[in-house]
Amino acid sequence: MDTAAADRWRPAASVETLRRRAALLAQIRAFFVERGVLEVDTPLLGPAPSSDPQQQCLDVAVPGSGRRYLQPSPEYAMKRLLAAGSGSIYQICKAFRAGEQGARHRTEFTLVEWYRVGFDYRALMDEVQSLVCGLLQRPPARAFSYRELFQRHAAVDPLADSDQVLWQRVAAAGIEPSEALRDAGRDAALDILLTRRVEPAIAPLGAVFVYDYPASQAALARLRPDQPALAERFELYVDGIELANGFTELADAVEQRRRFEADNLARRVLGLPEVPLDEGLLAALGHGLPACAGVALGLDRLLMLALDLDDIAALQA
Repeated sequence: MDTAAADRWRPAASVETLRRRAALLAQIRAFFVERGVLEVDTPLLGPAPSSDPQQQCLDVAVPGSGRRYLQPSPEYAMKRLLAAGSGSIYQICKAFRAGEQGARHRTEFTLVEWYRVGFDYRALMDEVQSLVCGLLQRPPARAFSYRELFQRHAAVDPLADSDQVLWQRVAAAGIEPSEALRDAGRDAALDILLTRRVEPAIAPLGAVFVYDYPASQAALARLRPDQPALAERFELYVDGIELANGFTELADAVEQRRRFEADNLARRVLGLPEVPLDEGLLAALGHGLPACAGVALGLDRLLMLALDLDDIAALQA
C-alpha cells in the first residue's frame, strides 16, 4: 500500500499544536472578559458578500432561501448588533474567501473580530497592541503613516503623485504593467508597491502599525474630518506578516451605499460579477450605529507567529 495514501487521514496539526492553540484562545477570551467585551456568534451565511473587487466570496444555493454567501468577515452582522444596542462585542469565527491559497492563506480561516463602542482607530490600535504584543511577548509596535512609508521606501507620494509616476515606480520594481492592470487604477499600483517595496522594508522591525490610508482605500472606514483625503484605517504587521485590519467605523448609510455602488462599478470595469448590497447593514446604519472602531485579526497567522510555523497548513486538524 502507498504509505502517503495510507496516511491521508492524519491531521496536519500535531496534538501539541492543538493544545497550544486552545491555550491561546483561552488567553484571548480572558483578555476580552477583563475588558467587559461581550462574546457573540453571528451566521456564517449571509444575504450579501463583500463588495470589495479584491475579495471573491463563496456562494451556495439554500433551498427556500435562494443564494447565500459564506462571509469573508462577520462585520455586517456584528454592526447590526451594535446598532441594536449590544455595546462592545467580539467573536472568534470561521471566515471564507475564494482563491486564497498559500503558506499564509486559506479559503477557510479563523478571525478574531471585535468592535469597541466609544473608541476611534487610534484607541483601538492601543488595544490591538496590548493583545497581540502581549500574546507574542513582543516589544510595543512602532507606528508609521501610510504616506510616510511610501515616501521613504517606494520613493512616491501616494496622495499627490500622478498615476503615471506610480506606474513608473511599479515598472522599476520589476513589474511591467499591462493595460488591464493599469485599468485597475492607482490603488492597484499602490498595492504592488506595498508588497514589493514597503512590506519587505518593515519586516525586520517586528510589530508595525501602518495608519491613515488614502481615502480611496477606506473600505468601511470613516474619513478623517480634518483631512478627508485620509481614511481612519490601520493595519498591523508582525515580521512582515499582515495580521490585522481596523477602522474607525463609517456610520453614514448614504455614504456606505455610495461606496458599495462604486465597488460594483469597479467590478464591471474589471469584468467581475456585481454583487447584491447588504440592505440589512445599510438599514442598521440608517437606524444609528454608535461611534465605534472595529478590527479583524487573523487568528491562524497569529498562531503561526506564536508557534514559529512557516505554513498555515500545519494548523489544520
